[in-house]
Amino acid sequence: MFIRALALVLVASAPSFMSAQSYSAGAAQQDGIGVIRLSDSARNMQVSIAPKIGAIAYEFLVNGQNALYYPADSIGEFAKEPRLAGVPLLWPWANRLDRDGFYFEGKFYELKDDLAPFRRDGSNYPIHGLLAFSNAWKVSEVLADDKKAQVTLKLEFSKHPELAGQFPFEHSIELSYILRGGALEVRFHIDNLGSTAMPVSLGFHPYFQVHDAPRDEWSVELPTASVWNLNERLTPTGEKTPSEELFPHRKNMKVSEQALDNVFGDLERDDEGWATFVLQGDKQQVAVDYGPSYDVAVVYAPPGRNFVCFEPMAGVTNALNLAHEGRYPDLQTIEAGGSWTGVFRIRPLGF
Repeated sequence: MFIRALALVLVASAPSFMSAQSYSAGAAQQDGIGVIRLSDSARNMQVSIAPKIGAIAYEFLVNGQNALYYPADSIGEFAKEPRLAGVPLLWPWANRLDRDGFYFEGKFYELKDDLAPFRRDGSNYPIHGLLAFSNAWKVSEVLADDKKAQVTLKLEFSKHPELAGQFPFEHSIELSYILRGGALEVRFHIDNLGSTAMPVSLGFHPYFQVHDAPRDEWSVELPTASVWNLNERLTPTGEKTPSEELFPHRKNMKVSEQALDNVFGDLERDDEGWATFVLQGDKQQVAVDYGPSYDVAVVYAPPGRNFVCFEPMAGVTNALNLAHEGRYPDLQTIEAGGSWTGVFRIRPLGF
């Protein structure tokens, strides 16, 4: 039987949890911050999400060890100075744009500094969208049954003038975290509520770690057949190189061998359509399965940092402007009244 909690209040002073056999889900307060926790007692797993800090999942504890990189001692500390960690969402554009705006169907949409704020990279390009630390999310459902624990968060994007002014396509979005079968499934759903088509250029920027080997001994598995060539400002040129030419050991490559900040395409998938990226320590590993809607992977592993990012992307960096220029034919769109759903899974093993 589903256990629903549509009226969960994040201002509650004491934890409120519902359980169904080994799975439980509920709201709690930590450092004055409302959080949602999903648990699987049979596997000793717990996922923590902060709805009002970008709906970010910041902990995926397995036997007390976090498979997510989260460089804060508490959620209260993180709230005071949020930074990319855990599982941030990149919407309505993923990674960089190469100008202060974007094109879609021949029209240019300028980003405005006096509306929803956006970050800039070292080249002064807009980066990572508008929602990384947004407090606009609302919890719409928390449930647990004998198969899973789940939270769904919703953001009616078009009802926020500061957001709609930057990305004027009428739509709503839902983000679900589902803990089941030893994996965390991250499901993102878009409903196009407008009368025209809208572009899809989203991604996630999750940070992963293992604990049983020093960083220089970590290795990665990259199931990809091509790499998008980048210019000096790290946006794709529109051309690709076979992966084997640049990463001949990509199926078992030490992260110490070279810095990674690359955009990969032509993902190699299993019979069920999943493409699996793996971070390997000694015995611990984190496997990240990309569903079919995510056809691009950014992999980021800078030297000396104790994390690896496998970033599921619905298009390449700067996809909107590259599509306008005729250099990226695979931009995803949603027709008026239509919807889009993307799924990826995080599977910690050996923790």
